[in-house]
Amino acid sequence: MLSRTAENLFWMARYMERAEATARLLTMGQRMAILPGAHHRDEWRSVVRATGAEHRFPEGTIVTESDAVSFLMLDADNPSSIRSCLLKARANAKSARTMLTQDMWEALNDGWRKLDSYDVGEARQQLPTLIDWVKTRVMTFRGAAHSGQLRNEGHDFLRCGSALERAQMTLRLLDVKYYVLLPETEVIGGNRDHYQWTSVLHALSGSRAYHHVYGGTYTPWQITDFLMLNRMFPRSVAYCYDQLAYRLNRLAGWHNARAACHDTVQDMVVALEKLDSGEIFRFGLHETVQHGLSMTNRLGGEIAQAYHFG
Repeated sequence: MLSRTAENLFWMARYMERAEATARLLTMGQRMAILPGAHHRDEWRSVVRATGAEHRFPEGTIVTESDAVSFLMLDADNPSSIRSCLLKARANAKSARTMLTQDMWEALNDGWRKLDSYDVGEARQQLPTLIDWVKTRVMTFRGAAHSGQLRNEGHDFLRCGSALERAQMTLRLLDVKYYVLLPETEVIGGNRDHYQWTSVLHALSGSRAYHHVYGGTYTPWQITDFLMLNRMFPRSVAYCYDQLAYRLNRLAGWHNARAACHDTVQDMVVALEKLDSGEIFRFGLHETVQHGLSMTNRLGGEIAQAYHFG
């Protein structure tokens, strides 16, 4: 396979996952912002911070829902906005058209300019509907790839991009929780803290799966363990790294060669396996999340280097 085609498939999957991740961040921000005193805690800044773009908003100013919706959903100049991600995913798809099924292409192409017609006021009014539309587009694309694409190296590059971006999504959502809680540690264990942690589960569609594993008990360390370490939940960091290891091993077989990315992903799989229940909180949630984000960014660069992207 040409490295350019592999790169298009890898980034197409990443952009689709990122669009969904950003939609989920907006959902989580909305749920947290309705809590009493939210304007004092600047909940929306924590959401923007999780995307790595806090510098776009001056320190000391309150980030409003309108700011977040405009920047994270509609802003064509923000490369990680939902609008930008969907446009870039479609551009990548056009360049790798022969590797896609008709259903995959239609999922990317249907209504691809929908967000162009919205201003921030309309987007705010229809935010739940637009978020559902984004999630449906991404899930339709994902289902089309799962049900119809050949299981060749192109599919492996697609799944690598998806798993890498999904791991980042989970880590970023945990980072939102950390930054929301940081200024007011006295609420730990209270009703607000409980609502914020269950909002993380809700944003990752993990509420029912968590209940199946832990029953009706919701604690910060159990939720963190579930989202970081549970190898059966498809949005957990451990599950995503298991998928990355599997796909990269398949690519090593296709190309009859291994690279630094194969060692990095295996190191991360082993490190996650060694973590015991509750250990993330003992070590530090922020430190664990930041290490995970650092390793995920590093792995993305190593995959690009190994397969000559760009």
